[in-house]
Amino acid sequence: MTHIVADISISLDGYVTGPDPGPGNGLGTGGEALHVWAFSDDPEERRIVREATARSGAVVLGRRLFDIVDGPGGWDDTVGYGAAEVGKPPFVVVTGAEPESVRLTGLDWTFVTTGLADAVTVARERAEAASADRGRDLDVVLMGGGTLVGSALDAGLVDLLSLHLAPVVLGSGTPLFTGGTPRALVRRSAKPTPNATHLEYEVGRGASG
Repeated sequence: MTHIVADISISLDGYVTGPDPGPGNGLGTGGEALHVWAFSDDPEERRIVREATARSGAVVLGRRLFDIVDGPGGWDDTVGYGAAEVGKPPFVVVTGAEPESVRLTGLDWTFVTTGLADAVTVARERAEAASADRGRDLDVVLMGGGTLVGSALDAGLVDLLSLHLAPVVLGSGTPLFTGGTPRALVRRSAKPTPNATHLEYEVGRGASG
């Protein structure tokens, strides 16, 4: 079965970037600390990255994040989706308008201009097709940014929430949780590693009691 998985690194105070994110500074000031675990040589952290990349049947991201990864300082042959794993699932971008050009032409990009729910539907179709081709279940991964993941949670589009809790307090930046619909979470797993604590929750469809 294909699940919709929101997967994102977050600080102890709830931010998914540091302050002042923007072109050339996509993670904000100090935000690199959130992703130390993903580039670590620790065997368990490498395993977590590798398994998450391998289960990705399609990936959804927002336009701002697309502009960062497709920009001149973004992904290349050695660093891409899944950090050093450089996975190449289909990518579905939620955007108001398609970009005039794409630098990373070796990746499979689909641009959806009709909203997040439609983008998730497209990504689910791609992931289910990939699952059938490979003979195993693959998921849709919402990789961000924070606004996209938060919106998906509020809209009830997420089945599983995978948080990589970095041991850093950023003070400000892009918050993941900004209010919205209360939802019950059921913890599936909690795994501490040297550079983060990895938490996975099932996301309830209604308000918490």
